[in-house]
Amino acid sequence: MPSELPSEPFAAPHVRTPVTRGLRAVESFLLSGGQQTARRNAWAAVVADRQRARDRRDAEYEMNALTAGQRVTGVLRD
Repeated sequence: MPSELPSEPFAAPHVRTPVTRGLRAVESFLLSGGQQTARRNAWAAVVADRQRARDRRDAEYEMNALTAGQRVTGVLRD
């Protein structure tokens, strides 16, 4: 009779020792500043993307106005 192998390897139950807890506390302390920096960088990227989109929209509006012969920012096209 062939013996069947378990579908997943046996894993010991997760036991948190004081050393494990200490290492996790140090890890979270050290990484917290990095997470703050990552969030600040992400927000700066969002703000920059919004500014680029606004600039692109304004440039497109002005180009369309120039090609249509309309008045743009107080200056008439000759």
